[in-house]
Amino acid sequence: MIFIGLGANLPSKRFGKQENTLQGIINHLDDGEIKVLSNARVYKSAPVPVSNDPWYFNTVIGIQTNLSPSQLMLRLLETEIKFGRKRSGANAPRTIDLDLLDYNGLVINMSVENSGIGLNLPHPRMDKRAFVLLPLNDLDPNWCHPILKISIRKLIKNLDPKQNIVVLD
Repeated sequence: MIFIGLGANLPSKRFGKQENTLQGIINHLDDGEIKVLSNARVYKSAPVPVSNDPWYFNTVIGIQTNLSPSQLMLRLLETEIKFGRKRSGANAPRTIDLDLLDYNGLVINMSVENSGIGLNLPHPRMDKRAFVLLPLNDLDPNWCHPILKISIRKLIKNLDPKQNIVVLD
């Protein structure tokens, strides 16, 4: 399965509230080239690293596509731009953040110089982030990290307990 993480901590002009942005992006991506097969519950989490920025709304979707990992990554970057993402620095607040988390268990490490885009699979640091692991667990409780060879249950158990996260109804 291919998994994409979605996050937003600023309202968008097009969709308004962050939860609406996440759903709007999911609907946009489900277009024939990409088929959304499943989506996790929405979680609200404090920024990582901790800051005074607004909390994030996060979810994960499971998809199917014939796009290559690089093509899919480009599509995600284009979608971010189309829906108002402004890159003003690492960990800055944003209207939308799309991360390619896992592509059928592939391990890829492509630098910007070699490919025009940076592409690392599985997504770096996902094993340390509750806002990725909890929604991913909603979709695939048997998922195993392709590099670390650790189950998602164990990764969740090993999370820093100081990460503030709640599931929304």
